[in-house]
Amino acid sequence: MSHLFPHLFAPITLGPVTIRNRIVSSGHDTVLDDHGRIGDDLVAYHEARAKGGCGLIVLQVSGVHETARYTNHVLMATDESSVPGYTAVAEAVHRHGATIFAQLFHPGREVMDGERGMAPRAVAPSDEPQERFKVVPEALSTATIKDIIAGYAAAAKRIADSGIDGVEIVASHGYLPIQFFNPRINTRTDEYGGSPENRRRFLAEVVEGVRAAVGPEVVVGLRISGEDKTEDGLVSAEVLELIGALDAMECDGVDCLDYFSITAGDSSTLQGAVHIVPSMQVEAAYATNLSEQVKKITDKTVMVAGRINQPHEAEAAIAEGRTDMAIMTRAMICDPGIAGKAERDAVDEIRACIGCNQACIGHFQLGVPISCIQYPESGRELIFLPRPRVRTRRRVLVIGGGPAGLKAAAVAAEQGEEVTLCEARPHLGGAVLLAQELPYRSEFGGAATNLSAEARRAGAELRTSTPVTQALVDEIAADYVIVATGARQRMPHLEIADDALVIGAREFLETEPVLPDGRVLVTDWKGDWIGLGIALRLAEARVPVTLATAANFAGAAIQQYTRTLLMSQALRTGRIDFVDDVRPVGLDADTGYLQSTLCEVVHEVEGVAAAIVSAAPQSVRPELDFGPASVQVIGDALAPRTVEEAVFEGLTAATELAAAGADQTVPA
Repeated sequence: MSHLFPHLFAPITLGPVTIRNRIVSSGHDTVLDDHGRIGDDLVAYHEARAKGGCGLIVLQVSGVHETARYTNHVLMATDESSVPGYTAVAEAVHRHGATIFAQLFHPGREVMDGERGMAPRAVAPSDEPQERFKVVPEALSTATIKDIIAGYAAAAKRIADSGIDGVEIVASHGYLPIQFFNPRINTRTDEYGGSPENRRRFLAEVVEGVRAAVGPEVVVGLRISGEDKTEDGLVSAEVLELIGALDAMECDGVDCLDYFSITAGDSSTLQGAVHIVPSMQVEAAYATNLSEQVKKITDKTVMVAGRINQPHEAEAAIAEGRTDMAIMTRAMICDPGIAGKAERDAVDEIRACIGCNQACIGHFQLGVPISCIQYPESGRELIFLPRPRVRTRRRVLVIGGGPAGLKAAAVAAEQGEEVTLCEARPHLGGAVLLAQELPYRSEFGGAATNLSAEARRAGAELRTSTPVTQALVDEIAADYVIVATGARQRMPHLEIADDALVIGAREFLETEPVLPDGRVLVTDWKGDWIGLGIALRLAEARVPVTLATAANFAGAAIQQYTRTLLMSQALRTGRIDFVDDVRPVGLDADTGYLQSTLCEVVHEVEGVAAAIVSAAPQSVRPELDFGPASVQVIGDALAPRTVEEAVFEGLTAATELAAAGADQTVPA
């Protein structure tokens, strides 16, 4: 039992099931399905979290009706072919002492994908359009409504009979059940519209049908947004009214529902969608104020999601009565073993999620399997785990202490290699240390802290302020060399007159120069955090800014929810002008010249006092003789990209070291 987190590791009973601790991995789409079914990849993904000590795992959404296909990779529980997958994942999770539930889902009008690239077709209570995905749904007939309600019950029984411990009805984030309840979306005049009782009817009948299908020996819960936080969305008072009515329902003498899972936000607008997976700009554990309100009106178990990334945040929320269980989904994508580490009070070993959203929800929105920029083993468990161990230790020299080099050093040392990492600068972390200097990006530095600590714990020797010379190479005489020297700032060719002040983005972040009074032109080649972040930093310091990007729009390369918050913050300053689809070509005493990337038009920005240029970086590689050593180049030294690719290539490079001596390895 943990001494630091006694509330977090106290068992809890939901209906007929006792869960070993209060840590929850909530339902989240992984894109690890096997043609709409649960396959080996998804089983291995959830087994890793169960093995890591998680108390409750909730599977991603399972469609209950053919009209519930909101993406092309959604799990479907509409026929018996789905049963073997649920059985397999239940057995894998139970092997490690964890509990597992599955979500029952219908998106209504919240449909992302159409058939083979066609526009999405969706159904909903009424034909009110959806803003975010630009969907105009078909109003449901009464007969189809009844069919969908029956689909919830049939899917619930199918899942429960497969060995899953409970089912969770998804009424959060503006999905179908809550669409019926929202009077701004549901304009029906029949038994499913109009009065609050009629608007509750769909969800009430779903709950009753599910409980009747699974009986009292299976847990039944409800996931719901405590507040939609968007235009025309439900406010907390409306949601609490609905929860109160559902809380009072009994089904054949037992409670219809065993728990409420509280979150925030709504999928139908960008403003509301940011709360589905809140990024690092959002305060930790911010949604516990919503779960606290729910706890005041129900005696049933309440769990909550919303940026709970550390065990101390979860412990405080439970101890203070704001929730009974803490949903820590992204924390476990980043570190599947976080629960076990917290239980033995090994908090220094935890790899903390930084809320970047890049490889988790960012991958999902690209339609590819989710992972983590810090821990690319997530979602790739069958490829990289368990880690091999080498029988014959070899000398490995890693040149560069950025994210690529640190990951390579950590994994190679964990496999049993003798690893020396040399970094020319006084600090480890590389470009990550620059990223944390941007507004609302300070947590990003945690990636460097985490990777450095992992490499040290694995036994790698980490040398800072140590440029790699030929003499050092000869002294170490490594068998393998991993070059991870990163990239340098590159400046584009510009016509500069009148001694106009032009500064590179990296130089600006490293040196914080004093700029002359007046408008600053920030040029941005990629549409990522750098240009938008620098512009926001200047604007918040009351400097007028023109942000000129070669992308289609500012922040185009940033994950959608993160960009939405950044842009809202930028717009609120009132000091940033945006120019899209342009590249910088020149600057004189007071004018910046921008060439359209689309045609011959040149745009002039007047009143410019200085320019800060974010251009494509340039790879850096040492010119050294490594003798007979095998050499791999990774990360930005290979080709400038992002932290995600750097860490992944560090992992693959170290893994390939073990594979190179496959006859000399044994499983860890």
